[in-house]
Amino acid sequence: MPVNVTELGAYLIIFALVVAVVLTAVRILREYERAVVFTLGRFSGVKGPGLIIIIPVVQQMVRVDLRLLVHDVPSQDVISRDNVSVKVNAVIYFRVVDADKSVLQVEDFMFATSQLAQTTLRSVLGKHELDEMLAERDRLNSDIQAILDAQTDAWGIKVSNVEIKHVDIDESMIRAIARQAEAERYRRARIIGAEAEQQAAAKLVQAGEMLANTPEAMQLRLLSTLQDIAGEKNSTIVFPVPIDLLQHMLASSGPKRDQTRAA
Repeated sequence: MPVNVTELGAYLIIFALVVAVVLTAVRILREYERAVVFTLGRFSGVKGPGLIIIIPVVQQMVRVDLRLLVHDVPSQDVISRDNVSVKVNAVIYFRVVDADKSVLQVEDFMFATSQLAQTTLRSVLGKHELDEMLAERDRLNSDIQAILDAQTDAWGIKVSNVEIKHVDIDESMIRAIARQAEAERYRRARIIGAEAEQQAAAKLVQAGEMLANTPEAMQLRLLSTLQDIAGEKNSTIVFPVPIDLLQHMLASSGPKRDQTRAA
């Protein structure tokens, strides 16, 4: 039976429409993707990964990536608690844990998280002094991460880490910090020198008390000193005489002088 050309064209059109509908309805999601599905504008569930069917016209879907996202926070002008102006930038690591919340609760979770990170960075760092920004970055990173994670939980976002990258300081402030560090090192050197002198003086007092309580030790010390002097190439050697010996000699010569005068 011969086929009418008009009927053949109609069949081809219907077949093309069916293929188009099938291709439109069939979606393939990767392992790290989820589809937030809306039926006639109402949320009807989360599908994926793999092969899913979306009814054309009746249903729409929003594709959500669940992988870890890395966002570079632009440089922010921060005034520290000790009134030092610095520029600070950071990087945040976060991911979507609830696909439906990331679509239903916020218009653009990436933009919202970025803006929240900027304001939180300025707020947290403004409560600390410059020395803390430079020396305690790990603690500041943890504080910022905890605040961001708590506030983005309603959006289905999990902030896993925050890292402060750079703290840029004015050239004049760098010179002032260098002078401060130099003064601090000089102060520590003076303190260490004073403590060394104090310890040496205490040891000398202790040694003097030991020598005073033991006269034989004084004689040994005298002989040791003479040995050290003799070992050097000196033309003149001063021989110290103990005061006790001089007093004994003067006391013994006193009666002889009296007898001579009497004669």
